[in-house]
Amino acid sequence: MRIYKVGGAVRDRLLGKPVTDIDWVVVGATTEEMLAKGFRPVGADFPVFLHPKSGEEYALARTERKSGRGYGGFTFHASPEVTLEEDLIRRDLTINAIAEDDQQNLTDPYHGQRDLEARLLRHVSPAFAEDPLRVLRVARFAARYATLGFTVAPETLALMRQLSESGELEALTPERSWKEISRALMEDQPQVFVEVLRACGALKVLMPEVDALFGVPQPPAHHPEIDTGAHTLSVLQQAALHKQPLTVRWACLLHDLGKGLTPEEEWPRHIAHEFKGLKLIKAINERFKAPRDCQELALLVGEYHTHGHRALDLKPSTLLELLQSFDIYRRPQRFEEFIAACEMDARGRKGLEERSYPQANYLRGAATAARSVAVQPLLEKGFKGPELGEEIKRERLKALKAYKETASI
Repeated sequence: MRIYKVGGAVRDRLLGKPVTDIDWVVVGATTEEMLAKGFRPVGADFPVFLHPKSGEEYALARTERKSGRGYGGFTFHASPEVTLEEDLIRRDLTINAIAEDDQQNLTDPYHGQRDLEARLLRHVSPAFAEDPLRVLRVARFAARYATLGFTVAPETLALMRQLSESGELEALTPERSWKEISRALMEDQPQVFVEVLRACGALKVLMPEVDALFGVPQPPAHHPEIDTGAHTLSVLQQAALHKQPLTVRWACLLHDLGKGLTPEEEWPRHIAHEFKGLKLIKAINERFKAPRDCQELALLVGEYHTHGHRALDLKPSTLLELLQSFDIYRRPQRFEEFIAACEMDARGRKGLEERSYPQANYLRGAATAARSVAVQPLLEKGFKGPELGEEIKRERLKALKAYKETASI
């Protein structure tokens, strides 16, 4: 039995990055031997075990061959005869196919170290094209390591394009796709994830609503970058720069989908794009089964982001409707995330990345003013039922009128 550290732990150590998760591969062992040493089995599809003390994953060396469509369409074979090189060749990228023994001696049969130095994301073997999930994984790695100068090797991008055109991407489950998408959006350069998907044709298959934004112009007075797709990437980049949570980043990616529906004769204006885009946002939410908080914020930002930009000019009654739509009284965090998404949208414009966004504090102040209306005095006056609701609304409107007058002084 020989044990090697593999994959991301080796890659990140060689890159000088923090190592978080460690995966191990065991060569020359049987399931029975692993159980005798106290390892606990966890893998339903292939022999994976948890270490009795550390809890880290140890997998028996295995080979795999394509037996069906999609990410799960593989047959695995694990036995003591499978070599380390045979196990490593089934991995996606050369930089993930390096093994390390307990003396830090490296086994690198597919030149992963060379590609680390060249800053290349290159596939290990032609079998790369058998697993459609690898298109998303490579795009995610490109987003993660873009700051280090990594790019996708041309021959790997060609295989990704082949996968995108094969129909295999449609076989991915929403859960697997969302796992990769959500992880990619939380990288330092999430816009690179979208760029790589677009470069290999996968964006058109997975998110045609986002792909349709590229080449669609916007008024240069408001959007010096002009192209709606380029703007979306910039908004996503700003969200990462400002360490926004996943909910905000997802909303930033989808906020302008309605502009992809504008007829060319109406360009560069996009009248009512906020409402037109809602059905597209809903469709993409459902396609990937995004978590509920991500779905809700994306729809609200899509519908109301222009309200956010015009906050200083909104009538108190419109402002109240906006606050009510977000249920700021029970869900204050969601409104805070809406403000963040609006600010990222405003900053995601060429040359305006550092411009102040006074609307943010104005909206926070408005929410505070509306929340300051106490319900108890109204109950004591005898209001109840629908009458109570109307009176609360009148008092909140009065508070917002007073706030607007004070804020404009």
